[in-house]
Amino acid sequence: MAKIQMKTPLVEMDGDEMTRIIWQMIKDKLILPHVDLKTEYYDLGLEYREKTGDKVTVESAEATKKYGVAVKCATITPNAARVKEYNLTTMWKSPNGTIRAILDGTVFRSPIIVDGIEPYVKNWVKPIAIARHAYGDIYKASECRAPAGSKAEIVVTDKDGNETRVPIMNFEGDGIVMGMHNLDASIEGFARSCFNYALASKLDLWFSAKDTISKTYDHRFKDIFAEIYENEYKEKFEAAGIEYFYTLIDDAVARVIRSDGGFIWACKNYDGDVMSDMLATAFGSLAMMTSVLVSPDGKYEYEAAHGTVQRHYYKHLKGERTSTNSVATIFAWSGALRKRGELDEIPELCDYADRLEAACLKTIADGIMTGDLYSISKLENKKSVTTEEFLDAVAERI
Repeated sequence: MAKIQMKTPLVEMDGDEMTRIIWQMIKDKLILPHVDLKTEYYDLGLEYREKTGDKVTVESAEATKKYGVAVKCATITPNAARVKEYNLTTMWKSPNGTIRAILDGTVFRSPIIVDGIEPYVKNWVKPIAIARHAYGDIYKASECRAPAGSKAEIVVTDKDGNETRVPIMNFEGDGIVMGMHNLDASIEGFARSCFNYALASKLDLWFSAKDTISKTYDHRFKDIFAEIYENEYKEKFEAAGIEYFYTLIDDAVARVIRSDGGFIWACKNYDGDVMSDMLATAFGSLAMMTSVLVSPDGKYEYEAAHGTVQRHYYKHLKGERTSTNSVATIFAWSGALRKRGELDEIPELCDYADRLEAACLKTIADGIMTGDLYSISKLENKKSVTTEEFLDAVAERI
C-alpha cells in the first residue's frame, strides 16, 4: 500500500537515554513503513543542549508555535550528578519547563487503560485525567542560600517606583530561600483550558489548591477559577450535566482515592507533576500515561509522562536485555499524528493513529508485554518480552 501523505510537518523533539533508543525504533518499525513522515527535527539530547547553550530548546518551542503540533521524547533535567556525568557548563533547566513557559497552556495527562492490567485502587473503574498548570511556581522560581544573620524579604516595586515589602525570615542560622510567581493571564488560560476540556469530555472538573495556608497566592487561583466559571461556564456546565467544584488539595486526595474515577482533576504546576505520577503508577505503570500540552491559542505538544529510563539505558549500553515499556511514547506519536491529521483534514492519518493505538492495546491484551506490566498483569497466558520484541509484536498487529 502507498504510504499516507502528510501536508504539514510535525515538530519532532528528540531526547535522551533509553527513550531516545526507543524513539528511533518506533519511527523505524511503526511509523515509517506506513506514513511518509514529515518532521522539523530538533535534538533536545543533553549533549546538544549543552552545545547550543540550550538555544535548541527555545527554537523547538518557537517551531511548535509556528506549526501547531509537536511530539517530544523524554529528556534529562540535570542535577549535580548529571553535570559531572555529561561535563556540563551549567545545570540546564528542565526542557519541559522551558517549553511550557513559552507555550503556556495546560498539560492534560490520562492513564492508558488496557485489558488485564487492573488499577491498584480497585474502585477506579474509569480514567482520571490530570490537568496540570504549565507555567510558573517552582519551575520559574529564583532561589539562593541564606547565611546566618541575613534577612530575607519579598520586595515588589510598582511602575511608579513604590515598594511593597513583605518579611520572610531573619536567619539566625544558615538556611535557604525561594521566590516564585505566577501571572493572572496564565491562570486564566489554565482555567479556560480546563473548563473547555471538561465540556468536550463531558466530565466533572475538580480544582484543588491550598488557599487556607497560601491566602494570597493559592487564593488567587481559586478566585480566578470561580470568576471565570460563574461568568462564562456555569450555564454550559449545567446544560451538559457536569459539575465544577473547588476543594483543598488534601481533601481532593482523599476524594480521589475513594472515587470510582471518571473526572478531571486540575492542579497547580508542582501538584500536577506529583499527582500525575501517582495516578499513572496506581493505574498500572508510569509508561501507561498520555501527556499533551495545550496552549491557549490551540498549539499541541505530545509526550510521554515519564523520564528517560536511565537504568535500562545503562543495561542497553552493556548489551544486556532490556524490557522497557514504550506505550506512552507510542501514544505520544499517535496523538501528534492524529492531531496533525485533524488540522490538515487527512482522515487516513487519523485512522492510522487509531490503528496504532489499538495495535498496542491488543498486543498487551494478547499477553505480550514488557516486564513492568508482566509483574502486575492478571492475564493467565502472558509473556515478558524485550523492548524490541514488544515493538515487533505491535508492528505485526497494525
